[in-house]
Amino acid sequence: MKSIEVAKRIEKIAEEKGISGAELARRMGTDRSTITRYYKGIRKISMEEIPKFAEVLEVDVIELLFGSTAKNINLVSQEKVAIPILGKIACGDPILAKENIENYIYKPADSLPSGEIFALQAKGDSMDPTIPDGAIVLLRAQPDVENGEIAAVLVNGDEEATLKRVKKQGDTVFLMPDNNKYAPYIIDENNPAKIIGKAISYEMLL
Repeated sequence: MKSIEVAKRIEKIAEEKGISGAELARRMGTDRSTITRYYKGIRKISMEEIPKFAEVLEVDVIELLFGSTAKNINLVSQEKVAIPILGKIACGDPILAKENIENYIYKPADSLPSGEIFALQAKGDSMDPTIPDGAIVLLRAQPDVENGEIAAVLVNGDEEATLKRVKKQGDTVFLMPDNNKYAPYIIDENNPAKIIGKAISYEMLL
């Protein structure tokens, strides 16, 4: 998928819907010159902007990425879902607020479980060898997990999301690294934490 190809599809769809460059800029919250640079291929459209263009133009993300013919392919696995990759969590904001989203990955709809799905990039080797450094981890949003499952957990004042294995012993909850070089994190009143999702799979970016 090339940015200029996506830009040409956006330009064609906007023209078909009677949306001028200036009006598209207004709806996107940018200026007319930026839209012109997209159309001419001078400026690349980032992956995180594509869902917004799709929303503004009232089309599927898959159509912008692969063209209208992609919608006619009679394969469920061709239907893609945009999954947000979260960065630092803005304190007080909903988890999937725009401010928290760094990028998107696209997965076949039939490969995903039900529920709200998001992703985090593993940083460091604390979950190695289970989850390698740099892996993109898919998670289902939920406030708790079973004992021994890997979860995304908010720590440090609900601003940092970490991936750890949750161990429950009585009233005590431990966030356990799979790499024994690291110490567990004990959740208590001095070290509060909040589970935001259960890890369901991971992949390495090429």
